[in-house]
Amino acid sequence: MLRQFLPGEYVKSIYHISPKQLKESGVKGIITDLDNTLVEWDRPNATPELLEWFKELKDYGMQVTIVSNNNESRVKAFSEPLNIPFIYKARKPMGKAFLKAVKDMKLKKEDVVVIGDQLLTDVLGGNRNGFKTILVVPVASTDGFYTRINRMIERRILDSLKRKGMIQWEE
Repeated sequence: MLRQFLPGEYVKSIYHISPKQLKESGVKGIITDLDNTLVEWDRPNATPELLEWFKELKDYGMQVTIVSNNNESRVKAFSEPLNIPFIYKARKPMGKAFLKAVKDMKLKKEDVVVIGDQLLTDVLGGNRNGFKTILVVPVASTDGFYTRINRMIERRILDSLKRKGMIQWEE
């Protein structure tokens, strides 16, 4: 059961994810969360650094789809100016949005990685649906109400994973 919450990789931020290394490992597509993964949950637009990371992904021929549990206006306002496909109200960790993203990218799940900042939504959803997963440290130290509840549960799960020797990284 705990294995469902274990990310394939853990990094400090998306900027520690090398598009070149992803490409070399066979990744052709990325399903990424938006809030506290790419930018702070209350930042409306992409940062210059994020724009550069997206450009690098594109240069390596990778497709990106933003899959968020947030509402349409939030996700659309962020994604449309970047010309990045998106799915809002994704109901992660349920699998429907993940599978739709892969279908829309015309890729196989084996060729796609799920990136996010939450164990209970991104990692669990990615793992349950057969994707590679990467957990990132949240970019903001504050969260919305429901995410704060998730974080409390995540801390307990992480403690269990550490006690069982399943993870070695420091928070």
